[in-house]
Parts: sequence; C-alpha cells; structure tokens
Amino acid sequence: MTAELVRGQNHTLPQTRLEIRVSAGTPVVAGATLGDERGTVRGIEWIAHPGSPQLPGLEVSQQAAADHRLAVDLEALPTGAHRVTVLLALPVGVGGPVRFGAVPAPFVAVTGLDGTEIASFTLTDLDAESAVSALELYRRQDVWKVRAVGQGYAGGLAAMLADQGVTEPAALAGTIQEAVTRGLARSVAPPPPRTPEGGRVRHATGSADHRPTAPPPAPEPPEPLTDPAATGPAHTAQPHTAPGPAAAGPAAAGTSAGGPINYAHPRRQHAAPPSPPPTAPPAQPGQPAQPVAGDATGWSMDERLYNQIWGMFEDLARAVAAYRSAVDFAESRMDQELDRALSDPRNRIGGAGDRAREAARAKRDELTSRAREALDRDLAQLAAEAAVVEPALPAAYAGWGNPVWHAHRIPMEIPMALRIGDLHLPERTDLRIPLLVRLPLERGIWVDSGRAASEAAALMDTDRLRRLAMETAVAHAARLLAVYPPGEFAVHVIDPAGSAAGPLAPLVEAGVLAGPPAAGPGGVASVLAHLTRRVDLVQMAVRAGAADSLPPDLDTGEQLLVVNDFPHGFDDRAVTQLRYLADEGPAVGVHLLMVADREEASAYGPILDPLWRSLLRITPVADSHLADPWVGHAWTYEPLTVPPGSRVLEQVLAAVAEARRAAGR
Repeated sequence: MTAELVRGQNHTLPQTRLEIRVSAGTPVVAGATLGDERGTVRGIEWIAHPGSPQLPGLEVSQQAAADHRLAVDLEALPTGAHRVTVLLALPVGVGGPVRFGAVPAPFVAVTGLDGTEIASFTLTDLDAESAVSALELYRRQDVWKVRAVGQGYAGGLAAMLADQGVTEPAALAGTIQEAVTRGLARSVAPPPPRTPEGGRVRHATGSADHRPTAPPPAPEPPEPLTDPAATGPAHTAQPHTAPGPAAAGPAAAGTSAGGPINYAHPRRQHAAPPSPPPTAPPAQPGQPAQPVAGDATGWSMDERLYNQIWGMFEDLARAVAAYRSAVDFAESRMDQELDRALSDPRNRIGGAGDRAREAARAKRDELTSRAREALDRDLAQLAAEAAVVEPALPAAYAGWGNPVWHAHRIPMEIPMALRIGDLHLPERTDLRIPLLVRLPLERGIWVDSGRAASEAAALMDTDRLRRLAMETAVAHAARLLAVYPPGEFAVHVIDPAGSAAGPLAPLVEAGVLAGPPAAGPGGVASVLAHLTRRVDLVQMAVRAGAADSLPPDLDTGEQLLVVNDFPHGFDDRAVTQLRYLADEGPAVGVHLLMVADREEASAYGPILDPLWRSLLRITPVADSHLADPWVGHAWTYEPLTVPPGSRVLEQVLAAVAEARRAAGR
C-alpha cells in the first residue's frame, strides 16, 4: 500500500533498487545530491544534474521536462554516502514560470523498478520559491528510509546548493542551467499542457492536459506522457510499464519490458470523441491486437492520427530506454560478479577464475538476450502500426512521396500540425516516426547549412550542402503554403547575395511569394522593417484591445520570413531586428525559417546564442541531434525529400496559386 507522506514524515524503504518519479505539470530541472552521515555534500562529484547526470548508484534526467524518472541503487552509492536528496528547480532564461507558486504542485513518488509505488509526496504551499528539496532517502542504523522534505528556496538553485554546503554554488547553478538551456533548445516539445478549465488533471498512470479549441469546445491533443486510465498521480510509461532511461535491473531485462504493446493505447484516450475511433479487429487468442489507423481519441481523424503518432513516438522512446537500461544492468552485474570472484585469491589460479568469468558472461548474455527479445517484439508491433498509419495520413502529415499530395486541394482551415521530417533510433533505423510541429508555428526553424552539422554534412561539398539546405527551406515553405487557406499565409524571402536563385525558382515561378526575394543590405532592411512594423502594430492593438483599428494595408494573415545565407548582408541593426522577430513574432503570426551556418556568424559571439536556442534546428542531411521530451534519446532526424523526378512540389505550388486566384487573393 502506498504511503502518502506529508512534509517531515518518513517511511521505511522495502528495497534498495528504486525509481524517483516526478510530475510537475511544467518543465523542471531534476537533480540529486549525495550527503555523508551529517548530510554534507563532499564536492561536485557527489552531485547529479543534467550536465553530469550519472553517479555510482544514481542517474538523473539530462534535460528539463514535466515528468522525470531518477534511478537509484542504494547499495551502489559511493562509500560514505548516507543520504540522497532529490532537488527540483525551474529553468531560468527560457521564458517559463519563475516561481513554483505559479505552477501545479509538483508530485514525487518513490517506486520499485516495476512501477509499484512505495511512497508519494505532493509539494504544496510553495510560492516565491524557484527551487525545492523535494525528498531525501537516508540510512539510519543500516535501514534506508524516505523523508518528505519540501524545503523551498526563493534564491533558486544557487541558494539550495549553498544550503547543502556546496562550494561556489552560484557557478555550479549557472553550469546546470546552461546544460538545461542546451537541452531545451534541441528538444522536440510535446503539445502544450492545459485543460478545458485551465487546470491540471491527474490520472493513475499519467497526467492529461487539454486546451479548448474553437467552439464547440474540444480537447486539444494531450501531452504525450499521459495515461488517464484511472485517478491518482502515479506514472507508468506505457501499458507494459517499460522502465525509464536510467532504470536498470532484472525488471528492465525481464517481464516489465516484455509485454506486447496494447494498440488500444489507453494513454491516448483522454475524452470521449463525438464518434468512436476505428477499432482493431478482435485478436486471436495469444496474439497481439492488430493495429488500425486513428485508434487514438480525437474529435476528427486528423486529431486521432496526430495523437496516435505522438503515442508511437513515446512508445518507441520508452521501449528502447527499457532495452538500453537492461543491457547496462547486465554489463554492470557481470562486472560486479567478476570483481567479487577475482577478489578471492583462490580464484586467480587454476580453472576457478575461468569458470567464474564464463558464468558471469553467460548470465550477461541471458539478460541481454531476454531484453532484445522484448524489444524486438515491441518494435515489430510498432512497425506494424506504422505500416497502417502512414498511408492514412492527410497531406499535412504525409511525406512528399505519399500519393495524397497528388490529390491535394488547398483547405479552408489550417490543420493541427505539419510534418517536417522523420525520426528514428539505431535499434531499428527503418522504423520512422513522423516529426510533427503544431500550427501555427510556436517557434522558428533553423536549417543548419554548416559542414559541422553532422558526419554526413562534413563529407559533403560546401556548395552542395548550402543548396540542399535552401531546397529544404523551400520545401517547408511550400508545405506551409499548401496547408493554409488561400491568402492566409504569406512568404517573404531574404537572399542578400542572390545565391539561392536555383532553389527559390519553384516559389518564384509559381508567383506565390509576397514579393521578389530581397537582395543586398537595402532589401534586407526593407523586409525586416516591414515585418517588425507588423509585429509592433499587432502587439499594440492586442494589448489595447483595439484589433479593429489596425491599418487597412496591414496583412493580418500568417507571415513566414525565409532568410538565406545569414548573416551575409546583415548589419547590427538588422541582426537586432531578426532577433526581435524570432522572439516576438510567433505570438502575433510572424515566423522565421532561417538557413545559416553558425560558424559564419561566430563573429557576433554570444549575442546570437539566444537566437540559435530559440529556433528548432533541423538539417538538410541525416543527423542525430534532436531529443524526445520523455527520456532524452538522441534521435536521428531525416529531412523530407521530394522523390527523384517527381513534379509534386511544382504541382502543389500551382494549386496554391490557382486557389489564390479563385479566391481573389
């Protein structure tokens, strides 16, 4: 039975291999410190945080997230460690909340590796604090216990570290926050967490959040890390309870990771839709259910498919995390058994040592084999689901090779999301998950044209790579034009040196640009001034509640600025305006799609760091640089490409132009 703790209460731990699960409702930093018998942290080597996530017996998340899993093996802690303190802090400098009083009360649970909850604690009564010591695991007379702490610090992470005796706490806090900022910059963000009433909904195996859309009220696709099967705040990753990235142990290698994926996806069913989604045909006894497209809950097929893709994304992330954790555990266990066996001098001669090595390796191989079997079973089921989902996708979610584009008609309403690439993991490279971004765009996109962007880019000719990067940007601009209603999306292009005339030809020839590509410093200044004015006017109108007073010549539709070859042709004023558009533009319908090599802008130094971090970085060639929002795997991003010899891009742009003419735009 779960012990629901209050501040100051303790509870005996029945086992030493544990998970600490955190649910905060908003991205938080999770870390942990080790203390000796007096609670003193002996040095930075006893602190686990996103910049240094692993210690003996302890592993924490590598990025800020709304949900965390921290793995703890109390028997493997360094000698002299008698206390583990779990720390939570709000990220700074990323535009999020700055005090815990403005976010839902964080919930922390201590569980076994199988997800069985041992003790839980809800951190209530927090206000101005931006960091908090959530709970501590401590040893008393050779018995490990957990205590609910809930000590908040208005001075933030630095004050909390200083209170634990850490030397130079401000410098360490800065290092941690910088690591978090880098992680947020590369993370694929899940849908925004909201409810129709604006509050938070907790469930037994997750937390589902919704946001109202246009009348009639309908829930927005949920945050993917959810499972609303019942009520209560504990969390499980997926129906078969795969452990998180740091979890390791027999459970990770055995049955906990081995169950088949349930294609009913209870985690994705957050509210009853107007009509039931498709259901799979009854499965044969002993066989997993057959997948169907659109089996997630939603108010339309597009929403169901969107939720289903996010569910597949999470399932794959967690299945691979379980496998990797099991392999790590098997290797660690083999090393420990070898150390114990060979520490006995009697085993160093004769055949005893060889037999010990063989036994340890055989056990390692058995655990690894069981984990791989479980992973292969999950991967096969996800591949079967992908095979039925991909052909059913609407144009906005589909790749360029999907036949749906040949019958595409310009819609009268914008879709929920747009596909900008595919993601896969090395355990099975042919299992691709579509990378969907919400519409309207919530952040700009940076197509990295640098040769240092990836191994594939390093082997490519510079001119070829730059052309590919601009072709990628043009393809994304074309997709955006094709999924917006006629006249409600305008594309502006800055090409200072005119070097992108070839890749831009489809847009120019179709006549779908707001104006000719701007060249030279004068063209750069003119376009930036025009869009900056639009952002300023719309912001003022919104703040004053006077949207009807906007100038008649102001285009209130969504605007996309495509910038090639940055920072060529940009002076200091233009750079400042570009940063302003990247920060303030998305909220009022001005979006940035930038093609740039960061090395070429290195002369600006750290002044451009916020710009790079604010943009979602993608590459024109395959590259492993994006992280999921659950366990932080490094996913390989594959850009969308037009099939060789296909005229689909020209056909789509011609349809955009025709729809505009028909609508009188």
